[in-house]
Amino acid sequence: MTRTDLSEVYRAYIACLNGQDWTRLGQFVDNEVSHNGRRFGLSGYRAMLEKDFEAIPDLHFNVQLLVSDPPYIASRLEFDCTPKGTFLGLPVNGKKVSFCENVFYEFRGEKIAQVWSVIDKAAIEAQL
Repeated sequence: MTRTDLSEVYRAYIACLNGQDWTRLGQFVDNEVSHNGRRFGLSGYRAMLEKDFEAIPDLHFNVQLLVSDPPYIASRLEFDCTPKGTFLGLPVNGKKVSFCENVFYEFRGEKIAQVWSVIDKAAIEAQL
C-alpha cells in the first residue's frame, strides 16, 4: 500500500470513530488487534472505544499530525473535550480539557493490527 493510500485509510478510520459507526469498525481494525501490547481483538477494541465515548460524550478525534511509512502510521491526535467524571485517574468531572495523544499504528493490509498510544496526562493535570 502506498503512503497516500494508507493515509486515506487512516483518515477514513478516524471518520468512523468520530461518527461512532461501530458496524464499520471491522473494515479498519484487524480481528486480532493489540493495543499497547495487550491483545484486545476487535470486540475488545470496540468496547474500549465505546467506553471512551460514554465517559467523554463530546469526544472528537482531530488529526494534528500524520506521517505514513507503510505499514506504519504515526499520528498526533488533538482533543478538546469534557470528560464526565474521572479520566486517567484524574477528577476532571465535566471540566473542558485539551490534550494530545501520540499514536503509532501497524497495518496488515488495510487493517490496524497493532496500536501503541501515549496520552499527555501532564497537560490535563496542568488544567485542573
